[in-house]
Amino acid sequence: MSEPAAAVPVVRDYPESRVVIAGGTSGVGLASALEFVTAGVRRLVLLGRNPERGEAARQQVACSCPDAQVHFIPVDAEDHAQAQAAIEQAHDVLGRIDVLVNSTTAGYRPELLHRIPLADVGGILTRQALPPLFLTRAVLPIMRAQHGGSIVNIASDAAKVTTPGESVLGAAMAAIVMFSRTAAIEAKRDGIRVNVLTPSLIAGTITAEGVLSEGFSKRLFEKAATMAHLGVCEPEDLAHVVVFLSGPGAARLTGQAISVNGGISAA
Repeated sequence: MSEPAAAVPVVRDYPESRVVIAGGTSGVGLASALEFVTAGVRRLVLLGRNPERGEAARQQVACSCPDAQVHFIPVDAEDHAQAQAAIEQAHDVLGRIDVLVNSTTAGYRPELLHRIPLADVGGILTRQALPPLFLTRAVLPIMRAQHGGSIVNIASDAAKVTTPGESVLGAAMAAIVMFSRTAAIEAKRDGIRVNVLTPSLIAGTITAEGVLSEGFSKRLFEKAATMAHLGVCEPEDLAHVVVFLSGPGAARLTGQAISVNGGISAA
């Protein structure tokens, strides 16, 4: 017996979309929030760890578009219970979740593997990889019930390109990429799209300030910047792609890992 045909996916245009952005208080997440309201989105929830930075980001997005309803929910998404609760609260606030963007980061500077304390390896993996996994899992039942939705995860080119100093980080990023691609295959019959962006150096972010501050990572990323012949990416460059992937123009696009890196690599 053949399987029943899947229902037509629900793909909403930006003015009808309700958006949740994890890591929406700075960097790519905040730039994406500002780009979403420019595209017409009027209902957003920002998730983040720091309440003061969260409120400042909420006000910045709200001031950029007085018609927008912008909310902030504090969460440490490394904790699966908090991640679940934050998604449920965002759903209560918005009534739907049409788009989830996971732009979470954890403090980390690249270092050669033999210099990383063995006791630190597990923490690097979990802090980097688990938040987008937890949040994606938490939102899936909501999007399945709606028969539509777009999830955009942010990883890193370390998932694709062998780079000295990024052995453990690369393992975490590769986990996010393979998780996202597999989730895309599982969720496509429910009208859900899952894609992942894999940037390299992003100027003007907290992460960039950290890796360029000193030592091995400073030399590594200064060299990477010289290879970005199209220009070192800024948060807005990623935000444009995030918004595209979340809208009707990308209705047939899922399971992709897209590098936005100014030409540092062609992965």
